Amino acid sequence: MVVGGSKGLGRAIVEALRSDGNTVIGVSRSAPIDLEGPWITADFSIPEAAVATMADQCPTDLDTLIWNLGIWEPTAFTDAYRFDAVPDAVTTELIATNVTAPILALRALISTLLESDAPRVILTGSTSALRQSGRPEVAFGASKTALNGIADALREGYRDEGLRVTTLQLGDLNTEDGLEVTVEEAALRGNGTLIPVHDVVEMIRALLSLSSASFVREIVMPAVRDPRF
Repeated sequence: MVVGGSKGLGRAIVEALRSDGNTVIGVSRSAPIDLEGPWITADFSIPEAAVATMADQCPTDLDTLIWNLGIWEPTAFTDAYRFDAVPDAVTTELIATNVTAPILALRALISTLLESDAPRVILTGSTSALRQSGRPEVAFGASKTALNGIADALREGYRDEGLRVTTLQLGDLNTEDGLEVTVEEAALRGNGTLIPVHDVVEMIRALLSLSSASFVREIVMPAVRDPRF
C-alpha cells in the first residue's frame, strides 16, 4: 500500500512496483484517472475519517505500507517563508496530515501488517528532519522529525514480531520527470540539485528485496550538489 500515491514520487513508486508484478493499492485524496489498479480515496487532513476509510478497504494480506504523504507551508522552500506569517489553520492542517494521520493509520493497520511473514513500513521523511538541516520551515521540519520518533518507537514495540521500519530522508526531488523520462535525462534537471524519482524507486526496490532477517534503519539521500551536505 502506497499512501500519497497519485503524483510525483508516490505515483512513480506505484507504477514501478506494479510493473514488477506486485499488487499495489494506491491511497490519495483523489484517484488518478490514468492509473489502473486498486485505489482508496481518503483526505488525510481529516485523519480520523481518512484512516477509517483506508482501514475499511484494506486487504487482509497487506505486507508493506509505504507512507509517502506529506504537505508543507505554502511559502516553504522560498525566500518568502516566515514562521511568524504562517496562519494557525495552515499549521494545524500540516500537523494533522503529516503527524496525526500516520500515527492513526499505523495503529489501524499494524495488526494486519503483522499477519505477514515479513511486515515492513517505509516512511518518506526529509533531510529537513536532520539536525542542523539548514532549513527554516518550523512546522514541516517538526513533522518530518516526528517520523523519526514514530519509526524508532515502532521498531522497539514490534521487534519480536519482525516488523522492519525504514525512514527515507530525502533531499529536493525532481518530481516533474516521471518514469517515462529516462533517469539520465531526469538527472539533468536542476544541474545536480534535484534527485530523480527513479533513484528513490531503486532504493525502495532494494529494501523490498531484503530477507526477513535484516532491514535498513535509515537512508539519507541528498542531491549531489545540495550545499547543506
